[in-house]
Amino acid sequence: MGQTPPLVENERTPLAALGVTPDLQMHLGRLTPRSFEDCSTELGHLMHSAAIYDLGYLTRIRITGKDRVRWLNGMVTNNTRDMAEGTGLYSFVLNAQGRIQGDGWVFRSPDHYIFETDRQQSPRLLAHLDHFIIMDDVELQELDAADTTLGLAGPEAPALLESLGVEIPEEMAFAQTSIQGIPVTLVNAWRVLVPRFELWLAAEHTKEIWQALTSAGAKPAGSAALDALRIYEGTPQYGTDITDRSLPQETNQMRALNFNKGCYLGQEIVERIRSRATVHRTLQQFALDGKLPPPGTQLYAEGDDKPIGEITSASHYALPGFTQALGLGFVRVEVLERKARITYAGGTATPLAAPLALP
Repeated sequence: MGQTPPLVENERTPLAALGVTPDLQMHLGRLTPRSFEDCSTELGHLMHSAAIYDLGYLTRIRITGKDRVRWLNGMVTNNTRDMAEGTGLYSFVLNAQGRIQGDGWVFRSPDHYIFETDRQQSPRLLAHLDHFIIMDDVELQELDAADTTLGLAGPEAPALLESLGVEIPEEMAFAQTSIQGIPVTLVNAWRVLVPRFELWLAAEHTKEIWQALTSAGAKPAGSAALDALRIYEGTPQYGTDITDRSLPQETNQMRALNFNKGCYLGQEIVERIRSRATVHRTLQQFALDGKLPPPGTQLYAEGDDKPIGEITSASHYALPGFTQALGLGFVRVEVLERKARITYAGGTATPLAAPLALP
């Protein structure tokens, strides 16, 4: 029997290093709290009140230099050239074959951009981006462990922040503020079903900000509950649902694409798919009936002997008024079009047209 490898101290997020819970999990490149209590309770906080959680596995790459506007717009799938200062948008990074090499959020400041991604992706993305700095006046700098990020989500999250004297920026905008005298950058982040916020801060203030928000009423949630909410909302995760073999339109994340921005790496393939108005497979959310399938479980359709897709993420929910399993996965488009019954070993998968309402 193998032994569990020891935890590596420098792989802990600043919050995990505080010892707020012994239940840690390697998630997107860092050890982060997996849970504080049971997942259903934490998910309830996220869905119906306000929950605080660790985002210390995220990292931010600062992009500077006089050519940064033109260069970055040529490296990502969204329009970063025309975005307003103080705002953010979601984007993919592609290779020349149009395959997704990574994803992240771009934020624009007067003299630089910030590209936010997770620490599992960042080494590869940095190497990829750096490779395409040829004669450009562009510099990439990954922010170090002196900074970290906390998250706050739930329908009561805006009121909680306002009770601390924080003015909330518009959705997908960010602003400098403070909480109990500690400088914080507040991001009003993209949401599907519940409000979400990010708080960028110096790692040395993690304990004070965590205590300020929990004292104001936020309940701690771990990565397991966050992942369950992600699947419930139908949001894919790079490295889990999306891989470096995925094409942008296959992911159904059209929020990452801009078709009027001009040339960028991989654009020829994206435009070819758009002009033909077709993809052979698509990312789909499913209601699952049967045993919970692990990632990689193959999907089958009536009348087909060969697999027609696979489950990439799944979670079971035991919430008041809702006991059900949901999953994400790729499936052949023609199977959806002919409305064939889809099965997997141990159950059936029913495609959902949109994320379910909150239970």
